[in-house]
Amino acid sequence: MDFRENDEQRALRVAVASLAAKYGHEYWVAKARSGEKTTELWAEAGRLGYLGVAVPEEYGGGGGGITELSIVCEELAAGGCPLLLLVVSPAIAATVIAKSGTPEQRRAWLPGFADGSVRMSFAITEPDAGSNSHRITTTARPDGDGWRLSGSKVFISGVDETDTTLVVSRLADARTGKLRPAMFLVPNDAPGVEYRPIPMEFTSPERQFTMFFDEAALPAESLVGGEDAGLGALFAGLNPERITVAAYACGIGRYAVARGAAYAGSRKVWDGTIGSHQAIAHPLAKSHIEVDLARLATRRAAWAYDQDDPATGEYANSAKYAAAEAAIGAVDAAVQAHGGNGMTSEYGVGTLWGAVRAARIAPVSREMILNFVAQHSLGLDRSY
Repeated sequence: MDFRENDEQRALRVAVASLAAKYGHEYWVAKARSGEKTTELWAEAGRLGYLGVAVPEEYGGGGGGITELSIVCEELAAGGCPLLLLVVSPAIAATVIAKSGTPEQRRAWLPGFADGSVRMSFAITEPDAGSNSHRITTTARPDGDGWRLSGSKVFISGVDETDTTLVVSRLADARTGKLRPAMFLVPNDAPGVEYRPIPMEFTSPERQFTMFFDEAALPAESLVGGEDAGLGALFAGLNPERITVAAYACGIGRYAVARGAAYAGSRKVWDGTIGSHQAIAHPLAKSHIEVDLARLATRRAAWAYDQDDPATGEYANSAKYAAAEAAIGAVDAAVQAHGGNGMTSEYGVGTLWGAVRAARIAPVSREMILNFVAQHSLGLDRSY
């Protein structure tokens, strides 16, 4: 088991970091506060092939895996441009279609994911289900040659930037009548589909939405992978989601530590810089170590996913937990090092607090990760 990056992966990391530096955190914040989208950055990342690194070569992608995509997520975030849609669209939606979609769905969608012309939202969370996906009530029923979809979803990212949403629903088994998981490709402008923005208290160019499906009419080919895809299609996207969120959080942690260290190394209040005082230096050093450990956990999880390792679930959950905690600590240490300046817009660290705090909650809360580890890693009785 060797987690050292090869020459191509190192070159990818350098290239994406260069792109992030071209735009920078000021660009990201300006877009968030003006209500605009990071269209230019997304388009350039797509043109350069970074958004499609994990799409199979036969569909115009780079032919890599979640390892390469996590590098893209991390380096953009480390440059001050954390893009949540990288997790939602290339990591979840494109992976689900590549692994579980029909041949026709792969041909129709994957080339667009590869060049960035396709952006797709992902909808699983419901108002009354939360972390309990077994309580999902959004349901599809056959209707002639197609389907009718009814239900609602909440905290759906970037619906105003995408044309289609990959919706997790339930479908009655034709043999047993029992409901089982199924995913549908739902056009955001389809009759019966409505979405509304959710006012949020954190800085991000990507907005959150509630979606409603009122007997939305869908064609037969909107069912991802056919009626037998079920849980396999769903889980094809959940581990990549956790891994790329971990990479996203690690990148933010790196950015915060770098900003904190740069400020501490230049700010003079008494004799010498404030970075010469252990009260400032030690929290930053501690955060650097914690972020580095989280990066290692993330790399292990991505490697395991790309190798179809059966331990991927545990590794992905552990990486997401470690990265979220490390990122929160890093942003907090950076803000504290800046003092009052850490809470101003000018210094660009307080703007990240909402993003790292959300990473502790989504896509799966740290409590549910601890439940998973207690049950599956430690062999303890299920507590939920």
